[in-house]
Amino acid sequence: MSTVRANGLSVHVEQLAPADAVAGRDGAAPTAVLIHGLTTDTLASWYLTLAQPLAANRLRVVMYDLRGHGHTERPPAGYAFDDFVNDLAALLAALDVTGPIHLFGNSFGGTIAIGYAVRHPGRVAAIAAIESSPPTATWFARVAQQLEHAAAYLPLDHALAEIRAERGELASRRARTAREVLAATSLVRDLPASRLPAEESIAAIDCPVLWVYGGDSPVVGMVPEARRLLPRARFVTVPGQRHSLLVDRPGAVRDIVLSWLREECGLPVGLPNITGFSGHDGQDQPSAPATAH
Repeated sequence: MSTVRANGLSVHVEQLAPADAVAGRDGAAPTAVLIHGLTTDTLASWYLTLAQPLAANRLRVVMYDLRGHGHTERPPAGYAFDDFVNDLAALLAALDVTGPIHLFGNSFGGTIAIGYAVRHPGRVAAIAAIESSPPTATWFARVAQQLEHAAAYLPLDHALAEIRAERGELASRRARTAREVLAATSLVRDLPASRLPAEESIAAIDCPVLWVYGGDSPVVGMVPEARRLLPRARFVTVPGQRHSLLVDRPGAVRDIVLSWLREECGLPVGLPNITGFSGHDGQDQPSAPATAH
């Protein structure tokens, strides 16, 4: 496990070296930075799904645990949107990542990616966001409501048992992690009070952007707002999937993302045969028919 000091925190970082790297103009392989979501998520969701396919396609892969999550330091306060974006900027500086980067975000990780691109447009070559939204008031209101519900429900004596009975042991373990994060930090208070970027600055993002949604996820309802702000982005829906799309259907996500990197970003990527590539259940998933719109 690697720890890097960034923005005053000890940040857990994992990296995969590019296979047979082809150097870019600055002499370095392109860099993919993978950002996970809030409370129940860690960098493991990327490590077990898309990280290896990206490295096999000659990208340097950087994954990290957000503040308060996984093995990264958990300060009691400092969980506004700007804090998460500042962490990313400081981490890239600490790792000496130079040149354009490809940002990948799961859930709120995609929102962080957009926030970084607003501040550093010249640094971002492309953004792929799964089950996510730009940092808008509508999205933050939805996230705040979910955080408040979780903070009220998860401490109840019967909560984890109910989750285990309905959704299994893995969901129960994730709920326990979320309960710990919410109890030990000011996340539920800080995030709703965040300063958000102006919509004009989001609309000014001109790099390729990909949005991927599960067809049965409530987050797919954010598509109209994301399309309004970024009309040139590509939107893809995977039928029958919910918010856990990345870990439930890693094969489908891999195929969508790699095709987009090839077609929209000009990277010479393919579909690698990777031993050990799997989802959280240990089974690689075949591609699902996805709908682009």
